[in-house]
Amino acid sequence: MDKLQDAIDILKEYHQDHIIRLLEKLDEKHKQELIDQIHSIDFHQIMELYNNTKKEIEFKESKIEPLKYLDKAKLTEKQRARFDELGEKIIRNGKYAVVTMAGGQGTRLGHSGPKGTFKLDVYGKGKYLFEILAENLKEANEKYHTTIPWYIMTSRENNKETVEFLEKHNYFGYDKNYVTIFTQSELPLVDEDGKLLIEKDYKIKEASDGNGGTYSSLRNSGALADMKERGIKWVFIGGVDNVLLKMADVTLLGMAKEKKVQIASKSVVKANPHEKVGVFCKMNGHPKVIEYAELPEKMAEEVDRKGELKYGESNIICHLYTIEALEKASKEILMYHSAHKKNSYIDEEGKEVIPDKPNSYKFESFIFDAFEFFDDIAILRGKREDDFAPVKNKEGVDSPKTAKELYEKYWNKRKN
Repeated sequence: MDKLQDAIDILKEYHQDHIIRLLEKLDEKHKQELIDQIHSIDFHQIMELYNNTKKEIEFKESKIEPLKYLDKAKLTEKQRARFDELGEKIIRNGKYAVVTMAGGQGTRLGHSGPKGTFKLDVYGKGKYLFEILAENLKEANEKYHTTIPWYIMTSRENNKETVEFLEKHNYFGYDKNYVTIFTQSELPLVDEDGKLLIEKDYKIKEASDGNGGTYSSLRNSGALADMKERGIKWVFIGGVDNVLLKMADVTLLGMAKEKKVQIASKSVVKANPHEKVGVFCKMNGHPKVIEYAELPEKMAEEVDRKGELKYGESNIICHLYTIEALEKASKEILMYHSAHKKNSYIDEEGKEVIPDKPNSYKFESFIFDAFEFFDDIAILRGKREDDFAPVKNKEGVDSPKTAKELYEKYWNKRKN
């Protein structure tokens, strides 16, 4: 009874009366589950995040400047050989691990399952996104005579399906002893009036809290401790949906080692000033990525003396960290961004409501928001045709069609 009263007090304080009314109607089992969930949520944090959706993002007080980078295509032979040698040594010595962020669903692609289980129509028979990543890692293992530990981050929503899929396909020939699967953390969804949504099982509806949750999820799941136990010194983090992602790029790794930085990243040049990608910069002396939705138009279009975009280094989620950097980031609290989205919910009569326009806010932290906890980052500019073929939209830009073309073109070039 005390726990129930405490839950009601919390709900009253944060004006969630609809959940109090729901509690009164539930059977004992569902009531207990909901009470436990209420006690696990930081309502103060959620309401702060909701209130922030009413504020405009401003950079007036911040000093923003472009970031220096090295262009992989313009490295001297000597530079390239030095970086590659340093990077190769780290991988050969078993000091390198890879994390794949695979918590999303393939909804935008019209695919009803985890995004990594989407099959890209390449070379007639097709390949799953997980299969493409596994092949990428297996190629590196063969080349450097090692087995790179592979950590896959799922979500509560897709974990079971992902595990079953990988088991069914025998991890696409990857040694299962070197694969660790862990789940990312979640936050409640809030409607436009600040009310928490309820889902079909009469619990508060939650969703993954963005790829910035990777750091704390690595720590909380024990994956970070596992890496340290294995003697890992460098960790690469990338997404599941870039079919040209190089997860073991020795040039990037060697450059980071040579420059004595704790974090590094690969970029590609923005296709045009308004391409929907985040861009690298320095803000108040620290590395930063500004998301396309938050980048002022004037800055997006600014060019330097050579006529190149001043803020033209696109973030392609191709990030590298020392184990110490990961540990540091896992203990920091990142800022959250809100996304206005369509989310179904259960109303007070117990009926499911499926909205036809955005009706709620999802709160996400971004993986790059941890960069500002560091003094410097090393950026290696890659090539779009070699490094970036995302599968995000059903049609048009960054779709299976464009990814298939880039993937086949790249591998045909490699074979010839």
